[in-house]
Amino acid sequence: MTGMLYLCATPIGNLDDMTPRVRQTLESVDLIAAEDTRNSLKLLTHFGIRTSMTSYHEYNKVDKANYLVEQMRGGKDVALVTDAGTPAISDPGEVLVAKCQAAGIPVTSLPGPAACITALTLSGLSTRRFCFEGFLPSDKKEKEEVLAELKEESRTILLYEAPHHLLRTLRELYETLGDRRITLCRELTKKFETVLPTSLKEAVARYESEEPRGEYVLVVEGKSLRQKKEERQASWQSMSIEEHMAFYQGDGMDEKAAMKQVAKDRGVSKREIYQYLLQSD
Repeated sequence: MTGMLYLCATPIGNLDDMTPRVRQTLESVDLIAAEDTRNSLKLLTHFGIRTSMTSYHEYNKVDKANYLVEQMRGGKDVALVTDAGTPAISDPGEVLVAKCQAAGIPVTSLPGPAACITALTLSGLSTRRFCFEGFLPSDKKEKEEVLAELKEESRTILLYEAPHHLLRTLRELYETLGDRRITLCRELTKKFETVLPTSLKEAVARYESEEPRGEYVLVVEGKSLRQKKEERQASWQSMSIEEHMAFYQGDGMDEKAAMKQVAKDRGVSKREIYQYLLQSD
């Protein structure tokens, strides 16, 4: 009989957020895989949990995942914890989950704290549609590609950032996205929890004179659908109607369908496009 993998969400600051189910599971499994065993030891000691631990982090995630899979194949139950919050969210837990699924080992998730969701609900920005980006890539070219995608993103954007990189990231967001609304969240669930609704421009100015402290969750306003529509219309207006028609006909549209789409893009009637083309012949 194979064992099972339990993804156990742990507090992101306030220890009272530990759920009874997670506590019971950490007590009953055979092994706890922890991102940093020193940090997790403090948590386990606080709750009187004495289960054996092993490290599982970014630098050993492949080899250790293989080891843990073998342990579960042998019948052992394993709990995975990150330093804070929900495992497999912006951490190497996703590798272990994928390997368990490939090996036919059952996986379950014990819900609990997640910094990104906590920040989103506190942000005052739209929560109906959102995307989670985690930490921006360290590679310059890859980061530029991600930022270019985020510039067109209409959903609320969630990012993580360390204090020593915060100002640089805010500047890059401001330069690429323009002056959007942003809420900066830090020390979530802790005594000195801070939620700062502001703008990217004001956030840059603030942290040029104030040293950031603590880990941050950045919640950034997405591009409005109205703004995207206006930008698209502006780009079409820079074309002649003939060029606009050729754009769609080059993609295989017949003349009638192209006229209909051109009219829609420009916010005019199909008859106007037809009359223009008739007169220009």
